[in-house]
Amino acid sequence: MRFDSSLLRGLYAITPDDNLLPRLSALTGSALAGGVKLVQYRNKFAPPPLKRAQAAELLRICRAAGARLIVNDDVWLAVEIGADGVHIGSADGDAGMARQALGPQRILGVSCYNDFDRAVAAVDADADYIGIGSVFASATKPEATRASLEFLSLVKQELPIPIAAIGGITLDNARQVIDAGADMVAVITDLFDAMNIQERAAAFQSLFED
Repeated sequence: MRFDSSLLRGLYAITPDDNLLPRLSALTGSALAGGVKLVQYRNKFAPPPLKRAQAAELLRICRAAGARLIVNDDVWLAVEIGADGVHIGSADGDAGMARQALGPQRILGVSCYNDFDRAVAAVDADADYIGIGSVFASATKPEATRASLEFLSLVKQELPIPIAAIGGITLDNARQVIDAGADMVAVITDLFDAMNIQERAAAFQSLFED
């Protein structure tokens, strides 16, 4: 392992689409205060200059908190700002090419949805973790492909790679996902829409300590 494997266990905080940099920084800071060690910067609507500014600021905040920052979709932005890694989906290029661009030390995550062959290919491309889901109906991506908890368990049994489950995960249903084999739960809405983000993050983290 090129980094502390404990980083790939627990709550995986994925940022909401928010173009106000100070607010996004404050939201992320609250999640980090709750014990989050892995943050994914995801903003589907920001123009490139704002994305770079937001990603660079979140990287600074994560480093100060001893956490890692993953950039969603954009390998070159991750390399440019010196982020800790990138997460790619089916429309974001080849996983092998992403690994080559990132080098051996950065974290590579690959969305595999409900596609076992894609998960195998991610392992072969030296990905560090794979994303499975949407495991539940997702308000963020209502059209997302669904992946059952049984499929998640199958992947966990068959492939030697950490799994991040994503899609509609809340504090109420996260235990089902962890019991099915997820090493991480990737959460946007139920974390960042919480009245107290720090407390919600800590509650998610506690599920992995039981």
